[in-house]
Amino acid sequence: MRSRGMFITFEGCEKSGKSTQAKLLSRYLRTRGLETLFIREPGSTILSEKIRRILLDKKNDKMSVATEMLLYMASRAQLVEEVIRPALAQGMVVLCDRFQDSTLAYQGYGCGLDIAVLEKTGRWATGGLTPDLTLLLDSWESRDRLRRTSSPDRIESRPDAFHNRVKKGYRTLAGKYPARIKTVRVQPSIRETQAKIREIVESCLLKKSLDKKRPSRS
Repeated sequence: MRSRGMFITFEGCEKSGKSTQAKLLSRYLRTRGLETLFIREPGSTILSEKIRRILLDKKNDKMSVATEMLLYMASRAQLVEEVIRPALAQGMVVLCDRFQDSTLAYQGYGCGLDIAVLEKTGRWATGGLTPDLTLLLDSWESRDRLRRTSSPDRIESRPDAFHNRVKKGYRTLAGKYPARIKTVRVQPSIRETQAKIREIVESCLLKKSLDKKRPSRS
């Protein structure tokens, strides 16, 4: 029987470099002979990409926070069912740009929705799927990069106070789940940041390998 793969998520504020670092890690893991899948959230299925366009369209300025949260959950449920679980069952390393922690940080800490309700809804939408490792990219320059964005989407367009709450929310989550969420300080060099990410991931892969070799207790 093929062993279950590994589920690694990337989190962080807007313009923190998540997508770039996830793609670099995907290439690196492939050079090590690991079958790797890079996906984004919301998105990466036909239905989820349609939901993504609705969520990020600035014309949808009347969308309520509850509607926004439920659309993210719907997109996530489809992605888990259609892509993530099958890939993990095949033994793949799945790298996901955002997952449930984003909803807690953005719609929870950022918009004020009840965290306990979001956690319960998230467990239901994903069937209880939790990442093996979450890499939280903490960047001092992300807000400056966002301000320079020529065409910000509906979420990016929100005021500084919102994005500050999101950043604090992520740090709260990192303190709450230290075994899973590893904070990576974004360095001026993309290569330096990637080196730190690889170090954390290699340690996680080694632990997973040792756990598989450890004899089970009868």
